[in-house]
Amino acid sequence: MMTIEEVRERLRQSINECIRLESVLHAIEDTNFRVCIFGSARLRPNDPIYRTVFRLARGLGKRGIDVVTGGGPGLMEAANRGVHAARASHSKSYGLPIDLPTIVEPPNHHLDIKNSHKRFSHRLDEFMRLSHAVVVAPGGIGTMLELLYVWQLLQLQVVEGRPVILLGRSFWQGLLAWAREQQLAWGLVDARDLEIIHLADTPSEALEIIDAAYIRFFARRNAWSSKNGRRPAAHPAKPEA
Repeated sequence: MMTIEEVRERLRQSINECIRLESVLHAIEDTNFRVCIFGSARLRPNDPIYRTVFRLARGLGKRGIDVVTGGGPGLMEAANRGVHAARASHSKSYGLPIDLPTIVEPPNHHLDIKNSHKRFSHRLDEFMRLSHAVVVAPGGIGTMLELLYVWQLLQLQVVEGRPVILLGRSFWQGLLAWAREQQLAWGLVDARDLEIIHLADTPSEALEIIDAAYIRFFARRNAWSSKNGRRPAAHPAKPEA
């Protein structure tokens, strides 16, 4: 029978192998950098945060970056609309709608690629598989579920690192203050767990963080291409937000 330490070591090796395989899969399948944008389905075009998400997604589209959302209305629609508004033919608008009898939430009309899911767990895993960066705009319980799922996977280092950006300081700073004043003070999390999260108020602030991850993505992709005899891709010029 294995000891506890042997079990832990076996688990550590398995996790490292999963991370390695995910990295290889990303390198093989990735032709584009993708940003996942979470947020409320309830906010409409006249809301300031809707317009902020739209401008952010348009800036991503101008960079040739794909956008992934839950495919529904509200801020998801804002993101999918934004990437289409950039009119960059090589940028794609992804939607992963949830298909449940209790949810009447038709997909928005700004999707190039749609993949419906019947289970939240499978949908969350697909968000993580597709994304290289995550933006979380204001939202309700569903948005919180998505944020906390991403946060824990990054905390435990069971997926490749990627930036997580909370969009809207006034909305999110209370959550981070609570995490510092309660969870950190009680010793329930480490300081480095809170460092996973970035805050941004404007599209330009979020894009600055994403641009750095975009550069790392191209460096990793080109290193893999060179190692495997493929032609490295040229990094595109960075447009204005």
